[in-house]
Amino acid sequence: MKYLVAWLCASLSVPAFSQSIASFRGDAQHSGIYQHVGVPLLHGVKWKFKTGAAVISTPAVMDGTAYFGSNDHYLYAVSLADGVQRWKFKTGSRVTSSPAVYNGRVYFGSYDGNIYAVDAKSGEQRWKFASEGERRFTGRHLHGSDPAGESMPDPFDFYLSSPVIDAETVYVGSGDGNIYALDAASGALRWKFRTGNVVHASPAIANGMVYIGSWDTYFYAIDAKSGQERWRFKTGEDHEIANQVGIQSSAIIADGMVYFGCRDSNLYALDAVSGVKKWAYPTKGSWVISTPIAKDGTLYFATSDSGLLHAVDARTGVLKYSLSFHHWPMFSSPVIAGQSLYIGSHAGTLIAIDLDKHTTAWTFSTDGAKQNSAALTKKDGDPNYAAAFGDTFYDDLVLGVWKMLSIGAVLSSPVIERDVIYFGSTDGNVYAIS
Repeated sequence: MKYLVAWLCASLSVPAFSQSIASFRGDAQHSGIYQHVGVPLLHGVKWKFKTGAAVISTPAVMDGTAYFGSNDHYLYAVSLADGVQRWKFKTGSRVTSSPAVYNGRVYFGSYDGNIYAVDAKSGEQRWKFASEGERRFTGRHLHGSDPAGESMPDPFDFYLSSPVIDAETVYVGSGDGNIYALDAASGALRWKFRTGNVVHASPAIANGMVYIGSWDTYFYAIDAKSGQERWRFKTGEDHEIANQVGIQSSAIIADGMVYFGCRDSNLYALDAVSGVKKWAYPTKGSWVISTPIAKDGTLYFATSDSGLLHAVDARTGVLKYSLSFHHWPMFSSPVIAGQSLYIGSHAGTLIAIDLDKHTTAWTFSTDGAKQNSAALTKKDGDPNYAAAFGDTFYDDLVLGVWKMLSIGAVLSSPVIERDVIYFGSTDGNVYAIS
């Protein structure tokens, strides 16, 4: 993140969602468009559910239940009606993967290195698949931290790849560098495709192709049946401090195009068939972590530490307008219902944007934001990184990241069911607001 690093060193129209599968951004193309009313006017909290640690996972909603993971090592099933727990399933580590629900089962990954399938009603395990082991992206002299000769795991590598299900197959990436295709019923391996580094983006699927990026700097198109590479696209590198490198963003597929963000500070638009670049939008040093979204010929995407939401022409990449949110990073992926766009912020807020007026309609603050934001926010509304990061040493970087997340950051992406929005926060809560 350019501005944080500087401070440390100085001191597409899309179809409605399928109702038979619930997954990250609603469908296999990650379209993010809900055919529901949404919440154009905010009334308040319907319920909130407290877990034992930060919730980075995006909920999956199906049959009156919200399914989500927590850093407390559990996957939860909670009633949409009242927020009452139905069951929880324990794994060996953090669950930052966003679950997918299909045919009575919930599929998700854990930092314990396993992909799980559990019964949606009871929470009983049906199968688990062991990867070659999870890990975070690592880089030497990461983000300018000391010691300069040390390789360090990236504390901003928050997410695990989220499973996507298509044609009775579960597709998911892994920190072991592989992309896996597993039989949805049994968990048996159908194929695996090895990249050159960590894969924590979530696969998008369309027209028999799997689209996904890796931290090896490449974006891949892979045949969904055979696992054979069809094309790859090269993004930028950073051999100095491993800051401007890697694909965390999951792609969206719309109108024959693939759109994804990159930590090389670009939003890319590629032809879905050939992989040829149509355009790239430079963000002047700010990462693009969240998944973009397309509607009515406009592509919307958020940036990290520059705290901007851009609206660009989906065909040309020409800027239409930008909205600024005081340099608070946005890793959360936006969704749209009606003429409102909803997105989470590291400021501990969920923001609703009126797409007709190009203005903020309302902002909801998490409990963490209400309790802790004052000490970590400047008078002008910008993040007060000086209050969190004491030194350029790597250990201080890790501590500073989690101090900033004490604000109750919304890294989870919102999910809309009729007139209710569901999302998680690093304050440990999952909120239902309407």
